[in-house]
Formats: sequence, C-alpha cells, structure tokens
Amino acid sequence: MKRVIIAVVVVAAVAGGVWKYKSSSARNARAGEARRVQAVAGSIEQSIDATGSVAPENRVEIKPPVGGRVEKLLVDEGDRVKTGQVVAWISSTDRNAILDAARAQGPEQVKKWEDAYKPTAVFASLPGEVILRDVVVGQAVDAGKVLFAVADTLIVNAQVDESDIGKIKLGQKARIRLDSYPDQPVEGKVFDILYEGKNVSSVITYGVKVRPNKVPPFFRSQMTANVSFLVKRKEDAVLVPAAAIKDALGGKRVVMIAPSTGTPVDSAPETREVKTGIETDEQVEISSGLAVGETVLITASKYASQKAPEASPLSAIPGRMGRGGANAGAAPRPRRPSSASN
Repeated sequence: MKRVIIAVVVVAAVAGGVWKYKSSSARNARAGEARRVQAVAGSIEQSIDATGSVAPENRVEIKPPVGGRVEKLLVDEGDRVKTGQVVAWISSTDRNAILDAARAQGPEQVKKWEDAYKPTAVFASLPGEVILRDVVVGQAVDAGKVLFAVADTLIVNAQVDESDIGKIKLGQKARIRLDSYPDQPVEGKVFDILYEGKNVSSVITYGVKVRPNKVPPFFRSQMTANVSFLVKRKEDAVLVPAAAIKDALGGKRVVMIAPSTGTPVDSAPETREVKTGIETDEQVEISSGLAVGETVLITASKYASQKAPEASPLSAIPGRMGRGGANAGAAPRPRRPSSASN
C-alpha cells in the first residue's frame, strides 16, 4: 500500500510540473517571445527553375576537301571568322610525295614544285567563333577529319518538366546562372520551345532555348546552367517571411499579430486571416489583411496554435485522491501475492 501511495505522489508531482511548464510556455508565447518581424514593401517574383547547358545555336565542323598533311593553321580557338575565310592550308598526299622527292634534289627543286603545286585551302562555311581546333601543323589527316568547329552564337538549352512547360512562352524573360560563375547572372529570353520531349527515368522534359541578351565573354560550350523563367512579378507588394503564414481550419491562411507595446505580459496575439498572392520559399505576398509596418510573430509551427487547456492534468490521474472525487473513500485494491519463494 505504501508503494502505491508513493507512486501516485511521484506521478502527480511530475504531471503537475509538466502542466506548470506548459502553462508558463503558453504565457511566454503570448508575451511575445516568438520572433517579431514587420511586414515590408518590396518586389517579389514567381519563377520556374530548370537546369541546362550552354551550347551553340548553330555548330559547323570544318573538314579538309582532300587528305594530306596540315601545312598552316591560320586561326585558333576564340577567333572570329567570316564565311569564305581561309582557315588552313592542306598539302595533299600527291604534293607531299613530290616535295619529298624534290628535297633530295636541293632547295631550287623544292621551290620550283612549291610554286607549281599549291596547297589546298580550307574555308570557313559559317560566320562565328572558333570553339574547337583539333589538329596541329604537320599532322596527317584524311578528308573526314574535323579541323575546326565554329559556332555562330552561344545559347542555353534548358530542360523543363512537363508539369511546368505550359507556363513557358516565347519571349518570356529568363535569368541564367552558370555553376562556374554563380554571382554573375545573365538575362535572356525564350526563343524556341521544342515539340518533342525526352523520357529520362520516367520523367518527361522539354527543351527550351534561351538566347542571352548579351553573350558574356566567360560563356563556354557545355557549361552547366541554372535557368529561372519569370512567371509573375509584382512591385511594391506587402511581404512577410513564408514562416509567418499559418494554415487554419477551412483552408484559411492566417498570421499572428504581435500584441502592441504596453499590453499585459500574458496577452495573447491576434490571429488574423489574410489573403496571399505570389509565394516563394522565403517570402509571401499579402494581398489583403495586413499593412506595411504591422508586426507579426514567427513560430516553429506552420499551423495556427490552439488555446492551451487551463485545467490541471492531475485530475485525469486514475486513483487520484481528491475531495468529492469518484475514488474518494474507495478501498484500496488487494495486492497480488508475490511469486518469489520465501
């Protein structure tokens, strides 16, 4: 009997401490210990994010018309070329054989055959920038060898999920950030949306081509790019942190308005319904229900808190000895005989 009474007293003490702690926490929350932030005016935008890579809009490979040996290279990677510009000279296999035989006869014979048998010119077929040089002077090549690759301009090919492709339009603004240069965003616009999607691991994506307003000098083909397509933007919107928005019953959205200065310490914050607009991971636009300068509370929960019960939890302990309680005056339950041998 003594052990039972001691156990009840211990449980009652613990429960009473927990109730006191919760009551104190509720008062502290009402007193404004949650983080306070003010609604501010600013711009906010909604965007669709996608990954992609830098690539030439049009890429042409330059190959020699005949097999032979590279005699001269007149351009290098990064150089600009025009259509019809000579970019290399190739000495054909026959010319190489004749010149090799002439060298055994002396310099005069070499000069004679060099003047009589000219090397073959290699021309650029596309105006643009040389993005690849794949040969060196003196290298033997055949007619199918790629000497150079030329790109007219560099763009970004982004892969957009099919759930978002309906929000992408021609002419839509986009912001490009390269993994290599994350602090140097580049503005651009959508100029093509591919009709055929790609299925990768049961995920369908569509190619979207973005042309930079101005191609920066640090752009390189095959660089990884992160593209944000602008869907909505609003200036001078009323903004609060996303953590300040709470979900309430009936699909409503609310904020907790902090008690004004000078109110009693245990005053509860005001729960106010608001209408929201554009949302990001960090901020939410308040379209109605809150004004710039009003102070809201940020708590850990994403749901509107309910009022804590004021009744002590001690009343719910079975066997609690209380005045007028259901167990008042009840006889103690008999103890089970111990199974241990005496």
